[in-house]
Amino acid sequence: MFNHEPIQRPSGPPASSTPTRDYLNTRPPGTNQAYAVLPRSLVEAMPLPWQQQMAHLLADFHRTYAHLDWPVYRVVPSRMERLVDLDEEQLAEVGAIAEIDADGELVYRDRSGALITDPEHQTVLVSVLDPIPGDLANANQNTPPRGFPQPPVVPQPSYPQSGPLPVQAPPGQAPQPPRW
Repeated sequence: MFNHEPIQRPSGPPASSTPTRDYLNTRPPGTNQAYAVLPRSLVEAMPLPWQQQMAHLLADFHRTYAHLDWPVYRVVPSRMERLVDLDEEQLAEVGAIAEIDADGELVYRDRSGALITDPEHQTVLVSVLDPIPGDLANANQNTPPRGFPQPPVVPQPSYPQSGPLPVQAPPGQAPQPPRW
């Protein structure tokens, strides 16, 4: 039968047509304007159902975009730091130098030699040691869930096989059929 009642609309705002963009714009860990990075050690440590879903999504993604000329990406763990807090090595990494000018003041210059104004309020991206464990053993294997101590491993005694014992022939002889 035909229903004359109007179709009920869900309450609340309409669903987004760009849910991935919306989520990534909230800047979760490992994202910036151009990339979303998932540390492999954490992805491989996810619960098995999550890993299965992730593997299917990634397979679909790579199958869809396999025709593109993919570069090899180099991912470097980094964080934002104030320019004035960097040492010489970090300054060199970001393409800046600190020097004493003719007046005896500390000044900062970029690669081209131009003076960097207000270095106290300028932040730059500097590489750091990776704070996320690189291998699964460090991440999860030795850490019990929720911090509860694991009980000590107690060797279990081997119990005799239940039921009838299998008939075994002496080495080099064919097994004999059982006698009932």
